[in-house]
Amino acid sequence: MNRLKNKLRIILGFCFAVLVNTAIAEEIKLDFVISGGMDNARPVAVIPFSWKGTSVNAPSDVAAVIGADLRRSGRFNPQARYELAQQDAHRYEDVNLELWKEKGIEAVVVGSIEEQPDGRLKVSYDLVDVFQKQQEIRNGELVNVDRNRLDSYAAFVQPKDLRFHSHRIADRVYEKLTGERGAFATRIAYVSVDRTQAKPFRLMVADSDGHAPQTLFTSTESIMSPAWSPDAQKLAYVSFENGRSEVYIQNLYVAGKRQRVAAFEGINSAPSFSPDGRRLALTLSRDGNAEIYILDLTSYRFSRITHTQSSIETEASWTPDGQSLLYTSDRGRGPQIYKQNLASTRAQRVTWEGNYNASASLTPDGKTMVLINRTNGIFHVAVQDVETNSMQTLTKTSLDESPSLAPNGSMVIYATVYQNRQVLSVVSTDGRFKARLPSKQGEVKAPVWSPYLN
Repeated sequence: MNRLKNKLRIILGFCFAVLVNTAIAEEIKLDFVISGGMDNARPVAVIPFSWKGTSVNAPSDVAAVIGADLRRSGRFNPQARYELAQQDAHRYEDVNLELWKEKGIEAVVVGSIEEQPDGRLKVSYDLVDVFQKQQEIRNGELVNVDRNRLDSYAAFVQPKDLRFHSHRIADRVYEKLTGERGAFATRIAYVSVDRTQAKPFRLMVADSDGHAPQTLFTSTESIMSPAWSPDAQKLAYVSFENGRSEVYIQNLYVAGKRQRVAAFEGINSAPSFSPDGRRLALTLSRDGNAEIYILDLTSYRFSRITHTQSSIETEASWTPDGQSLLYTSDRGRGPQIYKQNLASTRAQRVTWEGNYNASASLTPDGKTMVLINRTNGIFHVAVQDVETNSMQTLTKTSLDESPSLAPNGSMVIYATVYQNRQVLSVVSTDGRFKARLPSKQGEVKAPVWSPYLN
């Protein structure tokens, strides 16, 4: 059994996970540490939101969360609070455009929070473009226009949801300023390993910035390969809790709804949901060799996709249209990425640079492939242009593994080694912005970014 575990770790590149218990685990909360890439970020300002309520302070510092989100996108550089030219602007009408122009600030976020009689909070915000024209000529006359206000928004939320709602505001700001949907109001799943505990393996779920971690499952045995369903309601994963690898699907919002879907002799690993959520790609050795299969989640019938007989086929991921799979195969005397249309039995090799390429997935537009590349013995996160096949290394860390794309394709979260500990890191898909998410205790690995949340 130990040999089987070691083989799985080699094949899958140390992906981990399992589930269900909702205890908060602040002792293994992730910290976000920016390590590079802010030189060309756009200067913006997020003014502290005003608060009107029965307590001294609001349940969460909304402006701090928004500012941190924008900063960790790598696109924006929010001013430090002590540098803000205005501290008391809370509505669009309060913003002194000329003052912010002098500071070179491109956009200003202002807002307010007001406690309601029923206990809910009314959250209002405005996004102001400092350099938009305020006046224009119409019918020969100079008239005032309201183009500076890019967005205006109000919502009622429960106090416990205020911090996560701050991520939703940050998503709106990001989209208005970039034209690209934000991905801050999402979650990540990962595995924490603390060998000082009786059950060292924990599957965790946290907000995208590492806040509010929850322990979903603890185990004495390895848990591997977490994968989100496209509706973010379920996680598939591999568990060794019964002494061998088995694939489970867990509903995150229905307590106890957990289903074992693959428990054949040998390897059961690397689950991946199809874009429509109706199928699950996975690696099985049920017929003797490690091959790619698809499980229909309605009929629970397996279809074998690859038929190599001698090479290892694993780590399948779906193309955005759900018509093809990318997977890792060593049929070419070393791990490389292959693409296979599900209507065909033939696969096309798509990576050629370096002697090792694995763990591939495509950005939502299908134009860029993210993967792990080994060149000169060093494992890095890399991207490859699908049309030209040109490859770019994104990271300077080593022993990188388990890359997972944000749902908007702008960032990659991955596991790596920093100061002799396994940590999570984030890099933008252009390679400019980099950050770490180390835990205060133990090690973290096998991250997977959730889809957009409803």
